[in-house]
Amino acid sequence: MTKINLREMKVNQAGRISSVKAAGELGRRIRDMGLIPGKEIRIQGRAPLYDPVSLRVMGFTLSLRNNEADHIQVEVE
Repeated sequence: MTKINLREMKVNQAGRISSVKAAGELGRRIRDMGLIPGKEIRIQGRAPLYDPVSLRVMGFTLSLRNNEADHIQVEVE
């Protein structure tokens, strides 16, 4: 398995969150959305200018800005 940050994932690519590097308020907000280590995610799409990114986690769709996605490390095959 390879570790990349969430911003680098391609549409329809799946992976498992390995770590969240954000601290403070941003880190808490990311974790409150369910983006915690061990959760499986799949990239659903991207806006025309690649920001934000739409992803599936725990059966719901979530949008993250790239500056938030940069703090999330994902294991992909």
